[in-house]
Amino acid sequence: MVLRMFRVFNHFFQKIFLLLLISSYLYSCTSNGDENPTGFLPALDLFDQSYGRERIQVLDVYLPAGRSTDETPLVIYLHGGAWIEGSKEEFTQFRAALSSALPDYAFVAINYSLYNLNNGSNKFPTQQNDVIEAINYIQSKSADWNISDQLILAGASAGGHLALLHSYKHQRIGNIKAVIAFFPPTDLAKLYDFSLITQLGLNGLIGGSPQDEADAYAINSPITYVNSNSPPTIFFHGTSDSVVPISQSELLKNSLIEANVFHSFIKIPNQGHGFTAATYPQLFEQAADFIKIAIN
Repeated sequence: MVLRMFRVFNHFFQKIFLLLLISSYLYSCTSNGDENPTGFLPALDLFDQSYGRERIQVLDVYLPAGRSTDETPLVIYLHGGAWIEGSKEEFTQFRAALSSALPDYAFVAINYSLYNLNNGSNKFPTQQNDVIEAINYIQSKSADWNISDQLILAGASAGGHLALLHSYKHQRIGNIKAVIAFFPPTDLAKLYDFSLITQLGLNGLIGGSPQDEADAYAINSPITYVNSNSPPTIFFHGTSDSVVPISQSELLKNSLIEANVFHSFIKIPNQGHGFTAATYPQLFEQAADFIKIAIN
């Protein structure tokens, strides 16, 4: 009788132990944090992490192996799309090349609210506020993700505009060490008359023309906030860009020179709004070299 009871209890405790092991394994698979913060950490991707109340307010996180809070800065990537379309998935086409150029960096790709042409919702500064909210969320997670609080903002086209605007206008929100921009709008008032498309888009986003809304155009233009404390900036623009003219980057260059801001402006001959696949890896390497100098 005693032996039978012993076998029953032994079988029971074996089941309990097995269930605990399974629960522990499932938790480790679903947790958004690092389960081994004191040892060598494997690479980890986290998708559709919510940083706000709206459905669009999500981001993807790409954490490298061996990261640490002392030696793993973060690049935040903002997608293009004229502020009316696009998504964080744009980053995936650049991920391999960026990871090669910056192997010790973590990356975050952000979705932000898009202006609705039909009903006029999400005018400026909605997108800028989303960037602020995302950065505050990222800062709150840096210890959990085992990454540094050093941030580099990067973006293309509309995303380049938002990266520059935040870096210059709200540099104290996030430890912004440098900014990378590809073919960015920089002075919206001067961009307005470039084409009928820019006129229609900016009329909606800002609520009028530069003549009617001069202050609004100024406060939504990165160039307005350039000063001697602006973070180091590297930016690229195609000489044949027919969407955002290269003059927008020329204006930024002149402002950075006047304010004595460390910067690099690289013209891409005979390329337009978006570069060839073979071009980007070279540019990322140049950006990586620039950042190494800028933050050291």
